[in-house]
Amino acid sequence: MASEREDFSFSGPLHLTAVDWTNTHHRRSVAASLVQGVYILERDRQLKRLDQEALANPWWEFFHFQLLRKLVDDVDSSMFGAIYEFKPPTTYNHALEGSPRYVIAFRGTLTKPDSLSRDLELDLQIIRHGLHETSRFEIAMQAVRNIVATVGESNVWLAGHSLGAAMALLAGKTMAKTGVFIEAFLFNPPFFSAPIERIKDKRVKHGLRIAGSMITAGLAFAATAKKSYENRNNNNLAVISQQNCRSIDVFSAVSAWIPCLYVNPGDHLCSEYIGYFEHRKKMEDIGIGAIERLATQTSISGLITSAMGKESEPIHLIPSANLTINLSPSQDFKEAHGIHQWWRPDLDVQSKLYKY
Repeated sequence: MASEREDFSFSGPLHLTAVDWTNTHHRRSVAASLVQGVYILERDRQLKRLDQEALANPWWEFFHFQLLRKLVDDVDSSMFGAIYEFKPPTTYNHALEGSPRYVIAFRGTLTKPDSLSRDLELDLQIIRHGLHETSRFEIAMQAVRNIVATVGESNVWLAGHSLGAAMALLAGKTMAKTGVFIEAFLFNPPFFSAPIERIKDKRVKHGLRIAGSMITAGLAFAATAKKSYENRNNNNLAVISQQNCRSIDVFSAVSAWIPCLYVNPGDHLCSEYIGYFEHRKKMEDIGIGAIERLATQTSISGLITSAMGKESEPIHLIPSANLTINLSPSQDFKEAHGIHQWWRPDLDVQSKLYKY
């Protein structure tokens, strides 16, 4: 029995009969719907819904997209992503300015037996900063590179929700390191840290963030000094310079990439992005931005991973973003973390650009 939330005719953005590609609400709604299409593709596979019983197609066909390719995990054969091509009919009489030619979308964790084990394994890799080493991400990254090489980055969108947002974020960061900036729509991207944003007292919250920045910056400085000392004893000054500058150079290079982040204060998995950017601005305002810049580029868990001799990629550490916060009240965590909220016509949002 299909859920109404899977059926486009019940829960899709039926109000978007004419998409204005320059309208931020329209763009967000279409991107979220395409991500939902990936969820339903996998549910169709799991429930063996074929032909007329399948529910996925309307989630992209309503907006004149065609499914170009399914992205399939090599471990559990689940569908975790899709590549869509925008193919408006010849009778399409709306402006195409701002529209993509291709959208690469990634779903998040599905709490169903056929895919749950693999999805949770990847969720754990996000916490361990090891998503970049997984075969699913390698498949996604190859798809992104191929499309960009074929049509150029200006014609491509990335989109993802939850685990899928982490995939899209990491893919976008990877491309940005090479000077390729892809427009990205990241819904409820995970930010694993202490839930400071849930503290109501602003002074306590700000104090904890300052203390956290001091500790993180201190540990980062100590780790760099230790590596420099070890390399100096090995007479390897080139390595010293490289290690000291690498993270700063990469962070600065990626700063020109400005993904769109969509978060809900009631979702503790992504709400820390609110404090992450607000705190960085406050630290700059009170004159200790240098400490915050060092802390911004580092995570304690990433330092621990590096100390163990493993290469880490803290996905959540990004220099710039267009942050959109859903101010509409949510009944529970499930609603606050869900993808459906992002195409509601009555959504109350607040957006702010943070440029590194």
